[in-house]
Amino acid sequence: MIPAREALERLREGNLRWVSDVPIRDGVTSQTRRSELAEGQEPFAIILGCSDSRVPAEFVFDQGLGDLFVIRVAGNIVAPSQVDSVEFAAERFGTRLVVVLGHSQCGAILATLEALQKPTDDQSRNLRSIVDRVRPSVETLLATELRYDQDALVRESVRANIRASTNHLRSGSEVLERLVQREGLLIIGAEYSLETGLVDFFDSAAGAG
Repeated sequence: MIPAREALERLREGNLRWVSDVPIRDGVTSQTRRSELAEGQEPFAIILGCSDSRVPAEFVFDQGLGDLFVIRVAGNIVAPSQVDSVEFAAERFGTRLVVVLGHSQCGAILATLEALQKPTDDQSRNLRSIVDRVRPSVETLLATELRYDQDALVRESVRANIRASTNHLRSGSEVLERLVQREGLLIIGAEYSLETGLVDFFDSAAGAG
């Protein structure tokens, strides 16, 4: 079992390789590695990220087969199925780091802000379900001075949504709460910059063991 702090450092180092365009990922996706993983897996980090095609976690962190347990959903929202998936990996594989990975210019955030600023009746029920989960974390920002600066509003909304998802995982699951308190599980948020490729980790020191 890899401790949360060590797992976090692996992600940091991998992201720096990605940004520097010196990845090593291809070296760990060989036939030999595939054969090894046929017997089982021990991912060192769980990534709950956005489905955006520009943010594949394995590339962003320069990791290979079997390294990451990745859950992707538009807007990196936390619904029951996402909680279940995180619980499963944390318990089954002993993974001790969970990262909620959002990103700049997130389409789900933009859609939510658009729905709040210019409501319409023709939004699909399924899209509305995503918007409704993002809404609480960004709605209050529209009551601040940020409403006059769209770029700043989007930027802060992305970060607020990441924090909301992170807090949901920390406090919305008895299993995860127990693992945090007794087993060294660390749940943090992070934001990927589409423009630079860098990942900014939030609260990275809290609870790391």
